[in-house]
Amino acid sequence: MRKSVIAAAVAAVLFLAGCAKTELVDLPQAQVAGQASTQSQERQVNVLLSKSPLQDQAPQFNLIRANDFTTGFTEGIKNQRAEIAGIINNPQPASFDNTILALETSGALLTRVSRTFFNLAGLISDETFLTIEADIAPKLADHKDNIYLDPQLFRRVAAVYQHKSRLDPQEQRLVEYYYEQFVRAGATLSAADKAKMREFNAQLASLATAFSQNSLKSFKEDVILVTDSAQLSGLSDSDIATLAAAAQAAGKEGYLITLANTTRQAVLSSLSHRELRQRIWETSAHRSIATNGPIIVKMAQIRAQKAALLGFETWAAYTLADQMAKTPAAVYGVLDDLAPKALARAKIEAAEIQGAIKQSGEHFTLQPWDWAYYANQVRKQKYDLDENSIKPYFEFKTVLQDGLFYAMEQLYGIRFRARTDLPLWHKDVLAFEVFDQDNSSIGLFYLDPYAREGKAGGAWMDEFVTQNTLQGTKPVVYNALNIPKPAEGPTLMTFDEVTTLFHEMGHALHGLFSKVKYPSLAGTATARDFVEFPSQVNEDWNIDPNVIAHYAKHYQTGEPIPKALLERILASNKFGQGFDTVEYLSAALLDMEWHSITQDTQINNIEAFEQQALAKHGLNFAPIPPRYKSSYFSHAFAGGYAAGYYAYLWTEVFAADAFAYMAKQGGLTLDNGAKFREQVLSKGNTEDLMQNYLDFTNKKPTIDALLKRRGLVE
Repeated sequence: MRKSVIAAAVAAVLFLAGCAKTELVDLPQAQVAGQASTQSQERQVNVLLSKSPLQDQAPQFNLIRANDFTTGFTEGIKNQRAEIAGIINNPQPASFDNTILALETSGALLTRVSRTFFNLAGLISDETFLTIEADIAPKLADHKDNIYLDPQLFRRVAAVYQHKSRLDPQEQRLVEYYYEQFVRAGATLSAADKAKMREFNAQLASLATAFSQNSLKSFKEDVILVTDSAQLSGLSDSDIATLAAAAQAAGKEGYLITLANTTRQAVLSSLSHRELRQRIWETSAHRSIATNGPIIVKMAQIRAQKAALLGFETWAAYTLADQMAKTPAAVYGVLDDLAPKALARAKIEAAEIQGAIKQSGEHFTLQPWDWAYYANQVRKQKYDLDENSIKPYFEFKTVLQDGLFYAMEQLYGIRFRARTDLPLWHKDVLAFEVFDQDNSSIGLFYLDPYAREGKAGGAWMDEFVTQNTLQGTKPVVYNALNIPKPAEGPTLMTFDEVTTLFHEMGHALHGLFSKVKYPSLAGTATARDFVEFPSQVNEDWNIDPNVIAHYAKHYQTGEPIPKALLERILASNKFGQGFDTVEYLSAALLDMEWHSITQDTQINNIEAFEQQALAKHGLNFAPIPPRYKSSYFSHAFAGGYAAGYYAYLWTEVFAADAFAYMAKQGGLTLDNGAKFREQVLSKGNTEDLMQNYLDFTNKKPTIDALLKRRGLVE
């Protein structure tokens, strides 16, 4: 996932804005934000108020104190207000330089503070972060409105827009970007309607923040404490030790199971104790309803009202107008076309699983909490596979070094060198400098691999510094994962976790390979239904025969994964794609339905709304719930993907098609990597995105490769 900077209100103000044998040494204990060194405490210097002196302006995490952010936001807003006033009051006629470029370079301090704060808020959040976030979100929304709803400023932007044909292509693109941002923000509205818009934006900012904070609290509060170890039958000794360590860390006796952000929970595939499986699933599926339920309804209604104010029937229509899909009808067309194919495959899988239940001597009807466990039994029978026999071949450091980094060197010629001298926000974080084929430095990359309290769920990429040649900045990007950290010993990964590692690196490369002049158009600042394309392409390199043979080695013996076992893993990867696709489509359609309501729609029962939405599209299949239910659907209500979760499937069409194209061109080669880097990854949002794709493959994408990728056709 490419994570927009946490809340929509905040993201909106950031408009400025062979094997490389890498030594993965044990990192020293790093100071984290809020724990300043003695020297910094004595000096009382707020390091956020000036550019970082570190390489590529990497944040000085060891010197940042919590109260620095409050001051930083205040000063950042104040500074940009003055800069905007300078643009408005400029006596010279509006020009690209004195209006558009001046806008683009304004708010540097606010951008720096915002990026650092909101990234850390998802990585090491505590009560201090939550308090600051709740306070600053509406202020940032108001600040954004003061810019985009100012009539004098918009007149200057519109004047430049009218004469944009005189500019070079990238300048034209930037002018179009700003003009569209102003119009979509409500710059053409009446004074009365602008006042309504300000009210809507303030409410949405506060509600999104509350949703996000409730979700973070849920990871701490909605846990399952097991006191009888017999209930953990099916888990490995290492897994049980990890749960015991988690309980001890929380001051509890027993075994503590924490939840991932999705409805499904990985632990369900191994647990044989049915009552515990049900308890875990129900805790997952019903979390945050009391706290986030009212917020969801209110947000959906306000978004519908805001869309109507801007001349759109629904929020989905408003959101999609500047995306590749363009209209809700186009999105529904793709999702509804795939739904019956996915459901048919899922029902075949369900029948096999029901057979396994019967074969085990049980007579109950398949329920959601049974699926993963008995699907694992079917997988074992069909492919002779056991997750605990697979994980020893996917040790984290080996996968990272000999898998991911090796593949990226083979494809792009880049190298990752560990940097143990840079300050980190947590002791588990790894820092790297990335070098190009000519040994020039591309930028910095951080990897935060483990789950922990105070860290958001899921996996994502974001930036601390965005590349741009205007100011000469190199990218500083990070990937965050949520791999369970073992109590001791090596980290053994599931195959899904390996895939996620490769996926997020695709986002990181999109930021690292950016070669754009203006920061607002650089890196991953593309349409939402394009940004997942590079990451999904990168996923499939983890099963390239050359790559997987290089990293899939037993962590104790060093022996490569047996060919027969590897073939079974790859074959079994297709099993369960019916479940995966229905689970995803259900969430995507829920998101679309929430944001397809009109401003006068009344919603009294969230669960009833969900069931009606799924039934409408023929996906109300009880054994497979949506990947996210509404009350913890952060993508849709706090993560910038409102009416946009469909993008994962939309871009997967592109990704599967592009990967198939590269396979025909030789697969993992420097030529393929150079072309993809040049035609797609380096462009940011400087050109038409579909044209970028056509330049790479020379043809429009079709759904054929996607159906094969998901195993929905032979």
